[in-house]
Amino acid sequence: MSIKKRILSSVLLAALMALVLAAQAPAETLKPKVDNFILLVDYSGSMAMTSDALKTVKIKHAKELIGRLNAEIPELGYKSAVATFAPNSTLLAPTVFSKAAVAKAIAPIQTNYEIYGRNTPMAMGLQDLDPILSGLPGKTALIIFTDGDSNYGSDPVAEAKALYAKYPNLCIHVVSYADTAHGRMVVDEIRAISRCSVAGDPAALNNPAALKQYVHDVFYDVVPGAAPSRSITTAQCETITFGNLNFDFNKYQITKEMEPALEQALTILKESSCQKFVIEGHTDNIGGIPYNQKLSERRAGSVAKWLSDHGYPANRMEVVGKGKLEPKFDNKTEEGRHLNRRVEIRNI
Repeated sequence: MSIKKRILSSVLLAALMALVLAAQAPAETLKPKVDNFILLVDYSGSMAMTSDALKTVKIKHAKELIGRLNAEIPELGYKSAVATFAPNSTLLAPTVFSKAAVAKAIAPIQTNYEIYGRNTPMAMGLQDLDPILSGLPGKTALIIFTDGDSNYGSDPVAEAKALYAKYPNLCIHVVSYADTAHGRMVVDEIRAISRCSVAGDPAALNNPAALKQYVHDVFYDVVPGAAPSRSITTAQCETITFGNLNFDFNKYQITKEMEPALEQALTILKESSCQKFVIEGHTDNIGGIPYNQKLSERRAGSVAKWLSDHGYPANRMEVVGKGKLEPKFDNKTEEGRHLNRRVEIRNI
């Protein structure tokens, strides 16, 4: 065999091994850390100036970074909103997160506008978030893209503290374009209010790995389990297996923690070309077969009712209970039993 052929053979073998290892790798589930997020963009005159460190206009970099951030955020059922200050405007009212909706919201942001005459009332921008925050139950991440150079109105640090006091499930993160001593002070003081704050450096976030880590730190955890998967069949209908719908022991009621996953499932089902889905309930191995059969049916029924109550036709769902007969995870561990207490959604 020639050297060229031996090299090609080695490359193909390595590729085949990589595919085998990938197929054997344990599945993972992305679990949302927050229920909602708001992107708040500083649209002031100072953001239209060029950053010496970044070698580009700050607002231009911020818009591009938000686009890349949006592409990296997994669609886990969050509510999302987009707003600006200086001037204050809501570009996207709170809605179930989709990459397309956020991309459309940030598209009108200009990156070449008049610098002078646009003050930075940062505190007013934070105050204007109050009506949005008041309508968002659960945990909310507020990500501010700013140079911190507030020069008009009240103290933005005091306003950030007031928001924390009013909304204890809020976490403020700042992606800092600060290039003045005053701007850096404002950013540092807002970040210091809460331990939950994750610092974002625009230059560092140019690196895809750093951006991915930032999204992980702010938006989600990775836990063992069956992650949602979607594939197109020959009939052009999606086969959907949806994980992350796990119940507490002996429970079948829907909880607030399940709603982000259910909202994502609802979006996928509505967009799917499939005409009917089976809602399949499962249990762990504790207890008898008849009892677990009924419990699994109740779990599937709860999910089907939630989907129906939120707009998906009941006649397009079939409720099935599998009891404890089809475990996917190790029932010898507490975590495995928790993951087996699940509901899956798949097309018929």
